[in-house]
Amino acid sequence: MKYLTLLSGVLVLLLLLTGCAKPPDAEREAARVSMDAAVSAGADKYAPVDFDGAQKMWDSAESRMKEKKYKEAKQAYIDVKAAFEKSAAAAEAGKKAAADQANASLSTLEESWKNLQATARTVRKKLRDREEAWTADSGEISEGLSKAREMIPADPAGAKTKLDEVKGVIDRWEAACKKMASTPKKPETTKKKTTKKKETKKKGGKKKEATKKAAKNKAVDKTKTQPRHP
Repeated sequence: MKYLTLLSGVLVLLLLLTGCAKPPDAEREAARVSMDAAVSAGADKYAPVDFDGAQKMWDSAESRMKEKKYKEAKQAYIDVKAAFEKSAAAAEAGKKAAADQANASLSTLEESWKNLQATARTVRKKLRDREEAWTADSGEISEGLSKAREMIPADPAGAKTKLDEVKGVIDRWEAACKKMASTPKKPETTKKKTTKKKETKKKGGKKKEATKKAAKNKAVDKTKTQPRHP
């Protein structure tokens, strides 16, 4: 009787051990779903610290699974699920902060673009040599600002990248226009000076010619007034 009782206890223990030794597939799947949800929420972009931490925990749980340490793996997957859920929540706050930053950058660049267009009008003549490049970049700036505005609600990080590209083009033309504005109009000044010099020389020549003519006339008159001797 005692033998049967002992045998029954051993069988029960073996069953329990066998049950515990089963792979934690349900916990693993739950953790994976949580990870996918975090990626969809943009946790890898807007909460990278939390997301990377959860990813490392996932890798550790996978290692335990391969080593068939199922009890440890089960708890690890439970912790992984919670970590990815935390990163997804953090992503919401991170995304809002990124959107606010992108909107602020957009407003600043729109104002810079208006100022650049006004500056370009003041150096319109000097822009003629670069008119083709200016026209192309003007279109790129306008299109980039419009595209970034559309992207901000869904993808503020992508919008920020687009705005950085636009800023680079605006900065380049601001520097170019500033340089053009500070450069004097040398060709026109030289032409005016040359014309003035020619006019002065021409007037001087006429004056000299008139003086000679007056002197000649005076000499003729003097000859006529002198008395003639027989």
